[in-house]
Amino acid sequence: MFFHRQELQHAAKPEKPDAVYARKLQEVLGGQYGEITVAMQYGFQSWNAHLPGKYRDLLYGIGAEEMGHVEMLATMIAQLLEKAPLGVTEGAMQDDPAVAAIIGGTDPQHAIVAGAGARPVDSNGNPWTAGYVTASGNLLADFTANANAEMQGRLQVARLYHMTDDPGVRDLLSFLLARDTMHQNQWIAAARELREEGVEELPVPSTFPLGKEDREASYQYINFSDGQAASEGSWASGPTPDGRGEFEYVAEPPAGVPAPPPTTPDARLHGTTGKPGIVEKAAGAAQDALHKE
Repeated sequence: MFFHRQELQHAAKPEKPDAVYARKLQEVLGGQYGEITVAMQYGFQSWNAHLPGKYRDLLYGIGAEEMGHVEMLATMIAQLLEKAPLGVTEGAMQDDPAVAAIIGGTDPQHAIVAGAGARPVDSNGNPWTAGYVTASGNLLADFTANANAEMQGRLQVARLYHMTDDPGVRDLLSFLLARDTMHQNQWIAAARELREEGVEELPVPSTFPLGKEDREASYQYINFSDGQAASEGSWASGPTPDGRGEFEYVAEPPAGVPAPPPTTPDARLHGTTGKPGIVEKAAGAAQDALHKE
C-alpha cells in the first residue's frame, strides 16, 4: 500500500523563474540516472526480492524516499516554469515562439504539452524508459548497480549545482547531494554485508559452478591495447577480490582461432549469398511448397 502525505522531504522553492534551467533539471528527474530511474529500480528490486528481512526492507524504504525526490524535483521544475517568459529572443524569431524557445535553451513542450509543468523526460526531451532499470533478483549485482546509479546521479547534480546561482535551487540540490552521499555509502555497505554474511559472493552469480567456466581465463588481464601502463594496476597481479585466485598479466592477446565461414540463411529471407539467384529462388519455392518453417 502506498500513502501520499502532502509534504515535501525538503524545501523546493526557487527564488525566481528560469525556464532554461528547468530544462537542465529535467536530466536528474527523467534521465538515465535520474530520480524516476532509482525510484523504479529500488521498487522493482524490492518487489522481486526473494529474501525477507533487512535487505528487502532497505529497498522498500529507499524506493519510497526516491519517489519523494521525484516529487520534489517536479515541484521545483514547475515553479521554475511559473511566470517564466516563453519568448526569449528578439527580432524576426519572436514571430515563432517555439523557435525562439528552442534557441533560448528552453523546452517548448514544458509549455505546449505540460502547461508549465515537469515531464517524465530528460534534458533533451527524450522520454524516460524502463530500460534504465536494473532489477535482476541477485542482490549483490543489484546493490552494485545501485551504487553506480547514485554515483552517476550525484555527479550530475553536482554539475547542475554550478549551473545556477539561485539560492532556492541550490538549497534543494545541496540536500539531494547529501542524500546521494548517504545512498552511495549505503549500497556499498549493503553489498559488503551480503558478502560478509555469506549470502552472496563474487563472482556473481556465486551459485553457478566455477567448474563449468574456462578457469584458465578467469583471472587473466589480457592487454588488447598497445599501451603497457595497465600492467601496473592491482588487477594485473596479486590476489583477486573474490579470494579464489591470482591475477595474471598477459602482455599480448594469444593467437585466435579461424573464423567460421559466412552463414547461409533460409532462401526465403532473401539475403545476398554466393548461390545463383535462380537457385535461391527455386529453393525458396520448394520450401514453401513443402510448408517448411
